[in-house]
Formats: sequence, structure tokens, C-alpha cells
Amino acid sequence: MANSPTPTVVLIVLALVVGLLCPAAAQQCNCQPGFCCSKYGYCGTTSAYCGPGCSVVTESFFNGIKSHAWRGCEGQSFYTRDAFLEAVDAYPRFANGGSELQSKREIAAFFAHFTHETGHMCYINEVAEGLYCDESGEGQPWPCVPGQRYFGRGALQLSWNYNYGPAGRSLGFDGLRDPDAVAQDPVLAFKTALWFWMENVHQVMAQGFGATIRAINGGDECQGGSGIGTNEMEARVRFYLNYCNQFGINPGSNLYC
Repeated sequence: MANSPTPTVVLIVLALVVGLLCPAAAQQCNCQPGFCCSKYGYCGTTSAYCGPGCSVVTESFFNGIKSHAWRGCEGQSFYTRDAFLEAVDAYPRFANGGSELQSKREIAAFFAHFTHETGHMCYINEVAEGLYCDESGEGQPWPCVPGQRYFGRGALQLSWNYNYGPAGRSLGFDGLRDPDAVAQDPVLAFKTALWFWMENVHQVMAQGFGATIRAINGGDECQGGSGIGTNEMEARVRFYLNYCNQFGINPGSNLYC
């Protein structure tokens, strides 16, 4: 009769089995709005499902946004949930460090702006491809490279040389000489969006969704902070309210800028 396996051997075998099953289970995870997908591919709302390594950005939530884009547009096959999750791993402070409510509000806000900026994940490049070169500052540290244009690209339509330069330095690509890289790599498209978010938007989340609009495009949409908004501002707010509703949370106050 063979000797019984030691507890250590049993644990190793179990770990291997779980490791083989998890990827298949995760692919089948299609949670309803407001539920998180655990790393084992199951849906729920407790910390076991929504803890580290999990996300409220389920396949159904992500693809639900994309389903509103017109068929065949360039972003349909470019933007993926997997690319977003890979990118967000590089920014552990995003939607983290506060309460569950605060985390979900930040995710809802990010995706509201993402939806608006890309037309439901349709556009990778800005429609109006201008130069977006600003060298007005004395000793401008991010000079424009001849022949390059710094129009909006990626999940939050990163624009201007003074954003492409530092984003590239932070993320390891030459943003001034190769801004097109943002439109060629979906993970980088999300990383540059998250870079801009963490540099300019994350810190104003506590002030309400309206503050995030001001941080992203306040000069054009907030009309000098008068509280009288534009159609673009109204659209961003509608998306935010929709996503908060899907997550089952209160959107908070100060929605408009």
C-alpha cells in the first residue's frame, strides 16, 4: 500500500488545480452591474469579491458601454477590459484608499469621462487633429518636435505637448517624438489616461463630479465656473449618474461645474 501524501504535497496539488481553473472561470465571469468579479471568476459584493485584484468594472459593464458605439469604429477592437485592468495595476492609488462608496464614485467618474471623450469607446484619435503645440512659457521644458501633432489620443484623449512630455517620461515612451504610440497600444492608451487622472483629477474627487469636469476641460465646458454648463458638461453628468446607478451608489453633490 502506497504511503499517504504529505499535507505539503496536497497543498501544492490544490494550488496547481486552482491555478489551472482560475483563468477559465475568470473568462466566464459576467457579473451584473454593481457586482464585482473575484479573481476566481465569481460574482459578489463582499470584500472577498471586491478586494485586491478584483474590480467593479465587469465585462458586462465595460462591453455595455462599448455596445453604444457605431459598428466598425476604430475603438471597437482597441479598447478592452483586459487592457484597462492591466493599466490600472500600475496605479494602485486609483479608486483606492477610501471607502467603497468613494472608490465606486471614482470609477464611475473615470468611465463617464472616458465614455464622453471617446464616444462610447469609438475614437482612439481626436476627430479634429490639430497641432496642440504650446511653447508660450519661458524655458518650456516640453518643446514640440517638428512634424509631430499633440492632439487627443487614448482613453481620455491626452492632448498638448506639456502633457505628452511628462506622461512619456513617467510611462517610458517618448511622448514628444512619438505621440502616436498612445493610439497604437491599448494598455498605454489607458495608462496615459490614468496618468493624467492621477496628476490632475484624483485629488479633486472629494469636491464632487463637477470638479472633475473642471480639471479635464473646464475652460471650454464650465464657462468660467459660473455653473452654467454646456451640452458636453451635461453629457458627462448623465454618464456619471448612469454608472453610479449601475453601481448602486449615491452620486454625491456638486455634479455640475
